[in-house]
Amino acid sequence: MENSGSHPEVVVPPVEGFAGGGTAYGWSETGTRDSNLPAGSIDPLKVHSSELVHVWCMPSSANVGPQDMPRTLEPISLLAARNERENVQIAIRPKVSWAESSIAGTVQIQCADLCSTSGDRLVVGESLKVRRVVPILGIPDALVPLEVPLSQLTLFPGETTAIWVSIDVPNAQPPGQYAGEFIITATRADTEFTAQCLGKAERNQLYQELRSCLDFVEPIDGKSLDEVLERMKSASSSLRRVLLSPPFLDLYSDDGSVDMMDEDAISNLSVRVKISLTVWDFVLPATPSLPAVIGISDTVIEDRFGVEHGSSKWYEALDQHFKWLLQYKISPFFCRWRENMRVLTYTCPWPADHPKSDEYYSDPRLAAYAVPYSPIVSCGDTAEGFLQKEVEILRTKNHWRKAYFYLWDEPLNLEHYQAIRNMASEVHAYAPDARIMTTYYCGPSDAPLASNNFEAFLKVPEFLRPHTQLYCTSEWVIGNREDLAKDIIAEIQPENGEEWWTYVCMGPSDPQPNWHLGMRGTQHRAVMWRVWKEGGTGFLYWGANCYERATVPSAEIKFRRGLPPGDGVLYYPGQVFSSSHEPVASLRLERLLSGLQDIEYLKYYSSRFGREEGLNLLEKTGMYLGPERYTHDHMPIDIMRGEVFRTCQSQSNF
Repeated sequence: MENSGSHPEVVVPPVEGFAGGGTAYGWSETGTRDSNLPAGSIDPLKVHSSELVHVWCMPSSANVGPQDMPRTLEPISLLAARNERENVQIAIRPKVSWAESSIAGTVQIQCADLCSTSGDRLVVGESLKVRRVVPILGIPDALVPLEVPLSQLTLFPGETTAIWVSIDVPNAQPPGQYAGEFIITATRADTEFTAQCLGKAERNQLYQELRSCLDFVEPIDGKSLDEVLERMKSASSSLRRVLLSPPFLDLYSDDGSVDMMDEDAISNLSVRVKISLTVWDFVLPATPSLPAVIGISDTVIEDRFGVEHGSSKWYEALDQHFKWLLQYKISPFFCRWRENMRVLTYTCPWPADHPKSDEYYSDPRLAAYAVPYSPIVSCGDTAEGFLQKEVEILRTKNHWRKAYFYLWDEPLNLEHYQAIRNMASEVHAYAPDARIMTTYYCGPSDAPLASNNFEAFLKVPEFLRPHTQLYCTSEWVIGNREDLAKDIIAEIQPENGEEWWTYVCMGPSDPQPNWHLGMRGTQHRAVMWRVWKEGGTGFLYWGANCYERATVPSAEIKFRRGLPPGDGVLYYPGQVFSSSHEPVASLRLERLLSGLQDIEYLKYYSSRFGREEGLNLLEKTGMYLGPERYTHDHMPIDIMRGEVFRTCQSQSNF
């Protein structure tokens, strides 16, 4: 989709991109130049870093891979509301090699607080974080945390490395213009950098990494050959990470000579990337306007991290995953698959009478929560007694309005549909106002509800009523026929508490929006644009950690056979990339968050000017017109956000 000249009716304030609307990201291919260095060895302490590396900036919707070619470096200019995360990428590619080894060289990346003219700050390490983009199956996806304010990266010949910069704006952050910079400096193999930055915690991390190698290979008696091989691969991976870490980089050179870049050298020889951020007075709601419920497989956690179901370590592991995922404005639920696509789903692993229950369900970031139909962990109660107790306690709470039951995934025949009816009847016997969610893409195959498949699909609400309140349908059914959404909505009875939700999984496929690995960045982000435009009031995704089974935390991630790459996986175990136990987000998870934040912008705009005007804004900016007609470039996103800022901001003077 062309950006220039196609939106004359939209006036863009100069807040999102140099000169407005995204040109800060350097779409021009001109302006890059070859290094004019003399032949022979290169001392990075005597050469400006711009002679050694290309540096340029890219929007968060770009997939910056190892073979991406340089673009012109321009200042970064961003716009963000309060309680919003905004992202940008900085790409680095070596022009020459200056290290006497198989690597091209190393660079230091330094950042500082973003400051406003009134003295307010967005603090490094709190609001500003930096991650390295790591390819998965050759495609940029994993976001591995880097140390701030100073970190060191290894560059390889002929490869582009990208870093992902995230700025989280707190709720109470004063509006205004904030500015800062990233300083990128080519260095020698640098042991003094290590000496300054390697404290007790880092040394302990190295120790734990080496210790984990022993843990992988020592307890192998009685293990199968496949498991022994998996453990050896994990140990080898850990050792390789240690050897490539900064403390050992100098050992790649012939003489091991090192020098530390002093402040004057950094000042005189560095590439500086200017960054400015406009924070405006709109505050994104603490509770997302659109519930996005995302499944987490508890069995995957149990297998990979070696925690026994119901043990204290099990509770700790689930608690960590739940709390980490809340930052993405999603509503996680844990899931255990049973026979015939029956599912046990629950948001809180503790029972309703446990103090943790209120802590989970009352969290304002949680838009919806799944109530378990049967005991999660064996207890003295019967299944029926457990359900009655849970419901009676939760119904007394203010957060009960967020509750739902997810009992069965994609019923296919009368037996499945009847099972849903029976379980729903049992729930409604204790709580007539309980919400039952059913996901489906067809009617019962052995009892056609109409003369053709789509008409039968449309009749499912009538067939399931009153045993379902949240009718959650696959976007695959709609395909590129966006008009069919109106037919689905016509069958829903909102006056009786019914809602229409949607989901994606294996389908729809390219070019429609989904979260498969290798799709365009705007394609990932457009999943939420589609939900909002079609009129859905909730969204479900079946799994965020559903990779192949492994029994070692650092084992290689393998996507499940038979599924498109990335399907069911939105984040990775931290141990795959380092000794950190914190999960590692994917680009696709960040774009999910960005899409949810886009919905808040569109909803805010529509609250001022009406939903029709909100839909018109999507179209006139060229951001999203339909499932196969949405922008492939970032500029229309900037235009939409800039238009909301321009028309909806208060009269406060920055």
